[in-house]
Amino acid sequence: MKKDKIKKAMQLYLVTDRHWLKAHSLYEDVEAAINGGVTCVQLREKHLNHQLFVQEAKELKELCNQNQIPLIINDNVEVMLEVDADGIHVGQSDMQAQDVRKLIGSDKVLGVSVQTVEQAITAQNAGADYLGVGAVFPTGTKDDAIEVDLATLQDICQHVDIPIVAIGGINQENLLQLKGSGIDGIAVVSAIMAAEDIIEATKQLKERTKELLL
Repeated sequence: MKKDKIKKAMQLYLVTDRHWLKAHSLYEDVEAAINGGVTCVQLREKHLNHQLFVQEAKELKELCNQNQIPLIINDNVEVMLEVDADGIHVGQSDMQAQDVRKLIGSDKVLGVSVQTVEQAITAQNAGADYLGVGAVFPTGTKDDAIEVDLATLQDICQHVDIPIVAIGGINQENLLQLKGSGIDGIAVVSAIMAAEDIIEATKQLKERTKELLL
């Protein structure tokens, strides 16, 4: 995927979390988020067995393909390759980025979570196509999230030339605090997944994100 397409896909990036599922299936909630305007979907499943993970990923890949947005698999190269997803996202405690790049080839998207300028430069040099930086606000979604202040976020944006998406505790009320930081978009979990009306919540986030990126 070309850099300009990846940058466009970073604008409103949904990370799934079945913890927030209520009356609907994960597929239905992701479909609602896509209808509301998300530009990328990352499937994050830490506790699903391989067979169910693959089945779910295949279904979501078809949905994302129909809507021409990328499906990124979190942390599981095996599943990503098996379903031929658009890319993979890894953290600092997962497989090294350069090793992931060797496994997935040059055509797939590689995202890496970073918290420092040094990590960002290392990830870019290892072949990352985009970076996830956070947590930019306190978050209850990820127990081991490290907070990244606004100055560090700006510093990271100035030191790399690949797209950057901010993540961690972002919602409609606080996202405009990130304006001018240099990011290319936001990644959210509960701001969409926990909403009573996912389509409407996503539409409102999309409008705020447009304002953020002006």
